[in-house]
Amino acid sequence: MMWLLLLLVLLCVKTSVSSPVAEGFLERYGYLHEENETHSAAEVKSAIREFQWLSHLPITGRLDSATLQKMTSPRCGVKDARSQSAWSQRVNSIFTGYMGRRGRHLRKKRYIRSGEKWYKRHLTYRIINWPRNLSPSQVRFAVHIAFKLWSNVSGLDFQEDSHGPTDIRLAFFEGEHNDGTGNAFDGPGGALAHAFFPFRGEAHFDMAERWTLTGLKGHNLFLVTAHEIGHTLGLVHSPVRHALMSPYYKKMGHSALLSWDDITAIQQLYGKPSGDAFKQLAGRTLNWAIKEWEISEEPKGGFHTPHYCQGSFDAITTDESGAVLVFQGRLFWTVSNGSVSAPLPLQTRWPKLPLAIEGAVFSPLDNKFYFFKGRRMWRYSGSDLDPGFPRKNSESSLPKHPDCAFFYRPLGHMVVFKGSRYFVLNLKTLNAELYYPRSLRDWKGIPRGVNGALTRPDGKLYFFKEQQYWRFDPGKVRITTTGLWGERLQWIGCHRTPSLQGNELL
Repeated sequence: MMWLLLLLVLLCVKTSVSSPVAEGFLERYGYLHEENETHSAAEVKSAIREFQWLSHLPITGRLDSATLQKMTSPRCGVKDARSQSAWSQRVNSIFTGYMGRRGRHLRKKRYIRSGEKWYKRHLTYRIINWPRNLSPSQVRFAVHIAFKLWSNVSGLDFQEDSHGPTDIRLAFFEGEHNDGTGNAFDGPGGALAHAFFPFRGEAHFDMAERWTLTGLKGHNLFLVTAHEIGHTLGLVHSPVRHALMSPYYKKMGHSALLSWDDITAIQQLYGKPSGDAFKQLAGRTLNWAIKEWEISEEPKGGFHTPHYCQGSFDAITTDESGAVLVFQGRLFWTVSNGSVSAPLPLQTRWPKLPLAIEGAVFSPLDNKFYFFKGRRMWRYSGSDLDPGFPRKNSESSLPKHPDCAFFYRPLGHMVVFKGSRYFVLNLKTLNAELYYPRSLRDWKGIPRGVNGALTRPDGKLYFFKEQQYWRFDPGKVRITTTGLWGERLQWIGCHRTPSLQGNELL
């Protein structure tokens, strides 16, 4: 595939034949302005060099395999043109600034064109619509914290306004959405979002992506929003590794979320916060804030709809009594006889278990719980972590970051899904069975990327992906039913009334 991309770009340069790959790449770096415009080898090389510079790759000007692979990584869709010159000016203003006649340090600004900054300090914003797998309250919380990240370190302040005109608007779209073909969203992966500089003040997000606040199965809406807000304020991409404004979105860690370059850039445009208001937000602090918010958002008393009913969950399984356990972020819920519990922190029941797990399995073979996250597997006897755990998945010939895992009664083993393949784990030896992995095509009709699976009392398997479910009949080896689990599966715990009409009991 990479050699095909390389061939297409070379053909575009040498013969002026239009290529979507080459045109998209050149447009990102500001070399494509008119239809049917041809591009010289020097232009292509210059664009490649800037891409490599921003991506922390060796600057060769050649489309080598590492460069082509990086081009397919999920990233911001804002063009990178002139990021290098803007960053050079910013660094120059720090280390080699000159003194004016009155002894005042004159600093160069970091916006692309003259006037592309807000000339006021109080800005309003509005969230136009919501993604499918997060509730409005979750989105509003993520956006509020994203704006707070910037106001904490600058002279800006922000306020949400649901009525009347606003300065900044955030919306979710699919495919082409009247921004031009170069800004059309391409589904999962690729460009996750893009934004416009002042004064248009808009940030657009790909509706087809799986958005999350805490889980690993998807993209963190808070971090992506904070990055795109930076663009709406006039910031371009940064070459500093782990900067929030890097074209490749930052991951949530324990350290500060804004790099020195992010802070320098925003303060050169809008100044420092007044008094002692400067406050850097760290990933650890935000993680705890999300945890406390999620618990506080859950209604107290009577029937309530859990957060996972409004979006998706990280994993699902049953326990020794047959109750359904649903996992999302730091929390889990127990659903028994249609009644759903209040949310509980994972580590109150399973100490030392990491947050935002990727797979959960209860095995009736040994009455143990198995959990997966990243490269490791945890096994619990009740609430006690078994000796020797967590252990690396590779010790059992299992993949890292599995999509889901479940106990499969016909085999008497655990099955682990990952991408287009599945693995079978012998729970007695903790070794993968011979002749595996095999193709997911064995499970006729099950899509890639399912995020949970479990077996119900009638022996039927249920697979989940986002809001969709598939019921699999092991005897017939095929799908027998599909639909929206929040609407049709009462045992998931999302129904407000006891009526079973149109729902599945098992």
